[in-house]
Amino acid sequence: MDVERWTLDVFPLLKIADLPAINASLNFISTLFISVGWYQIRRGHWRRHVACMIPALISSTLFLVGYLVYHAHVGERSTHFTAQGIIRPIYFAMLISHILLAFVTLPLVIITLVPVFRRRWDRHTRIARWTMPIWLYVSVTGVLVYLMLYKWFPPANLALGR
Repeated sequence: MDVERWTLDVFPLLKIADLPAINASLNFISTLFISVGWYQIRRGHWRRHVACMIPALISSTLFLVGYLVYHAHVGERSTHFTAQGIIRPIYFAMLISHILLAFVTLPLVIITLVPVFRRRWDRHTRIARWTMPIWLYVSVTGVLVYLMLYKWFPPANLALGR
């Protein structure tokens, strides 16, 4: 089956093949909000921190939904990295670390949020010291993986527009 033609029933103009770019955009948005949220809390501006972390959480959640939908439809037929040379081991090292840390990120974010709802700021701060850099790394490397796979070193079928 041709992935380019698959659409999502909810959004008929949106194709499954559009999801990698949308997901990378959502990761980029998360990266921006996580970074600014961290900057704000380091300056003691907790309201601004909250105002950043809510969109970071929303964009990361939308990313996860898009990622799961894409891979549910595409499965093993997703794009393969075809570049050769020194960039290949760099890509796979980044991809492996991204995937392993992505598995940890969701539970960490949830564990970091629970004390917020209980107004346990000390516990939230203690856990967030671990969560923020991991979440940020996963968001940044998600964008880099997309760029390397689809833009900088696309396989021939994507480079030729097929």
